[in-house]
Amino acid sequence: MSSFQSIAPEELKDRMHEVLLVDVRGPAETARGIIMGAKLVPLHLVPMNVDQFKTDQDVVVYCHSGARSAQACQFLAAQGIDRLFNLEGGVMYWAGSGLPLVAPE
Repeated sequence: MSSFQSIAPEELKDRMHEVLLVDVRGPAETARGIIMGAKLVPLHLVPMNVDQFKTDQDVVVYCHSGARSAQACQFLAAQGIDRLFNLEGGVMYWAGSGLPLVAPE
């Protein structure tokens, strides 16, 4: 069975160009800022969008604090998606580490 790992904000910052980054928060939350380059797939839509996660890149999933993204990672792992990472502490920890957020497009 597949599983997932955690990734720290600093490590993600260094690997931004090589991962598929997915934000599973809802529109009201993402309106306050996202990590640059993130695809927006709200948690409740993840099951309908599994194919978007089938990639040869590492997939990094995040939410506000890391709880919903962990749920998404568990679901995706059960669908056979590997190379999954959950952003430690979510966007809260990312921003708290002094890393930038941008407005969603």
